[in-house]
Amino acid sequence: MSNGNEEYGTDSSSDYTEYWIDLFLGIKGNEYYCDIDDEYIRDRFNLTGLNQEVSRVPTLIDIITDSIDIESQPEEHREVLEHNSRILYGLIHARFILTSRGLNKMFEKYRNGDFGYCPRFHCSLHPLLPIGLHDQPRFASVKLYCAKCEDLYNPKSGRHAVVDGAYFGTSFPAMFFQTFPQVIPIHTKDTYVPKVFGFKLHDYSKLNRWRELQRGKLEKRLVKQGIEINNVVGGFVGKNEEEVEVKK
Repeated sequence: MSNGNEEYGTDSSSDYTEYWIDLFLGIKGNEYYCDIDDEYIRDRFNLTGLNQEVSRVPTLIDIITDSIDIESQPEEHREVLEHNSRILYGLIHARFILTSRGLNKMFEKYRNGDFGYCPRFHCSLHPLLPIGLHDQPRFASVKLYCAKCEDLYNPKSGRHAVVDGAYFGTSFPAMFFQTFPQVIPIHTKDTYVPKVFGFKLHDYSKLNRWRELQRGKLEKRLVKQGIEINNVVGGFVGKNEEEVEVKK
């Protein structure tokens, strides 16, 4: 018969079991990541080519999926293994978020505003999406894409600003809005015009007239091509050949 202390010890150890992915996602600065399904990580097909970026991939996979405890590895290797495990998780993450399961997880984070909101006033706090400028790691940090003004922004937090953009990839926002077209925003034509006592400044007024003239010319060309120009939604994805011709 087991005593009360043994039962208490068993319960507490099971209650406080911590997994590698949970610990990784709990680190400040990793809020942009979603949790990757173990089945996806264990599928060797999904890891094709990643052994060129990090070494000892099978061992790293076992660490990420908790098949082995990193504490069981030689002490002199633990720091490198932990570092490479985080890199590998990021590289797998860039592929996972392009899958149906990954896109749905990122949609929940997008809807909750986990990536922040556009700082541009006329975008009215539109939710942002993470994007990489390169698909290869160690080229550029992650940026934030606004589908309303179609511009990129640096993360506000320094912890997010050092995250590698390759862990999200260059294709993620386009795939996201193709999968969820219902969240593509209507573009606004509003721009800020500086004024002094209610009067437009001469140089800015001239620039604004030039903008309006160019916009009018473009709209005429679009209408001539039979392309809708009122309440137009996202232009990041879904451009047809006619639109490309017009912009050229």
